[in-house]
Amino acid sequence: MKNMSDIIEQYLKQLLEQSGDAVEIKRSKIAEKFDCVPSQLNYVIKTRFTNEHGYEIESKRGGGGYIRITKIESNNQGAFIDHLSAMTGQHVSQQKAEHIIDALSHNDLISDREKRLLLATIHRDTLYVDVPYRDYIRANILQSVLTVVRYH
Repeated sequence: MKNMSDIIEQYLKQLLEQSGDAVEIKRSKIAEKFDCVPSQLNYVIKTRFTNEHGYEIESKRGGGGYIRITKIESNNQGAFIDHLSAMTGQHVSQQKAEHIIDALSHNDLISDREKRLLLATIHRDTLYVDVPYRDYIRANILQSVLTVVRYH
């Protein structure tokens, strides 16, 4: 059985699909629709609609406030890979790297097997060095992978 976060995520993705590449929602209306607190919606957006997942979020608070979710154009693979590369930077945490790998898989740029191999490669147990160095090594690995994906 799906939990409330999964249901809200699925609903928002369906709205995005229907509207094209962006959707504007009112936090209170969505919370009312799913009979949940607005913080539940905030949680879903902050964890499942991140830059690493290929989304941009714009939020305006107040009476006329809204949340605008925009899907980053993934039809242009080069631009999408550039976006992921910029997000990776020179050092990257394991969690952020996992989101980037998920985005590659979700957009069919790598296979499920390649995804599993990459996740094992960038894991903290594999990169058994101190944190600042580990994040630099992880970023170097991801940048190399992104270059290969871009040109092959």
